[in-house]
Amino acid sequence: MAYNINDFDEIRPYEPEEMQQAFNDLLNDRQFSLVLKGFAPWLPKSIRNGLLKLAFKGVKTPLDFQKRFMKPVVRYIIWKHTDGCTFDDTELKGLSKENRYTFLSNHRDIVLDSAFLDLMLVNEGYPTTVEIGIGDNLLIYPWIKRLVRMNKAFTVRRGLTAHEMVRSSQLMSSYIHFAVTQKHENIWIAQREGRAKDSSDHTQEAVLKMLAMGGEGSLTDKLRDINITPLTISYEFDPCDYLKAQEFQQKRDNPAFKKSRQDDLDNMRTGIFGYKGRVHYHCGKPVNTWIDELSGLPAKEFYTELCRRIDRDIYIGYRLYPCNYIALDQLEGGSTYAEHYTEKDKTRFERYLKGQLDKIRLPNKDEAFLRERILTMYANPLRNHMEAIATK
Repeated sequence: MAYNINDFDEIRPYEPEEMQQAFNDLLNDRQFSLVLKGFAPWLPKSIRNGLLKLAFKGVKTPLDFQKRFMKPVVRYIIWKHTDGCTFDDTELKGLSKENRYTFLSNHRDIVLDSAFLDLMLVNEGYPTTVEIGIGDNLLIYPWIKRLVRMNKAFTVRRGLTAHEMVRSSQLMSSYIHFAVTQKHENIWIAQREGRAKDSSDHTQEAVLKMLAMGGEGSLTDKLRDINITPLTISYEFDPCDYLKAQEFQQKRDNPAFKKSRQDDLDNMRTGIFGYKGRVHYHCGKPVNTWIDELSGLPAKEFYTELCRRIDRDIYIGYRLYPCNYIALDQLEGGSTYAEHYTEKDKTRFERYLKGQLDKIRLPNKDEAFLRERILTMYANPLRNHMEAIATK
């Protein structure tokens, strides 16, 4: 099916011919100016804007923008807030780098999941980065929406009625098919809506059904068109672990509890600037290498098996760290996995855990519950990895 770019005006990233105007609008935005002032309060606005205009020269496309502005920022975040970020694309080595992929990934951070991937794809010589969907609940100011659209993001609408959700899903699916097959862009999409609070990552059938709403032909044909590739993201330490644990207790104590918009922004800020330890990305085999094996299944069984196999590939791709083994041993009250860590590792993790728990400010703080929740977040990737290996 041939699409037209204008079909997606309400959700798509900027096109090259729109970049200059978007940049000018950004510089003229009062709230964006205040943000910039926070970075360099000693510089007059005219000089700040002049420097940005100079840096923007030669930027024609969103990919140019990423390489000029975002690449050094992401490199700084890796240097400042991680102990290194590595990339394993072994499963793609025999394929042409001219192929485009829909990276279907477990979800650790709404900003950095794709930003780290972008940098590594560029470093590995891939010709382009990824476009991503970002929820409109995070686009609370016009300048944020402009900035993410310049950075190859398309909008995912949240808080819709059932009827609106169907239309929105159809539009997003059609856009993803258009981006991969006609624009020749990669896509990054999370395997589920929102992060798995307990780090037990499971692909939602709804995500795959949405991806199959666009395109033509059978379910297999539609999904083959966008070249789905499982991608595993492994953090040694999740800077948002204490916020997730806090939310677990808030929901336990008040089932009606809902995060505020400010909570979302706090999570975003903590995810970007918090310490992550070692970070690793692993690409699995593209689904196209085996999806035909499922083509004869009824739709319900098709999606169930597709989810199961994608999950298995994601679990097998985990990079496991000492803290994963320590957490599972502590939950089980034993030392089954002691060969995978040292006393120094245990001391370091215990110090880290105490520091994260100390950040939680709740009037009725349940220390034992919160500790168990954080330990579970670190144990679940190991549990899932071992089960996937055993059943492969």
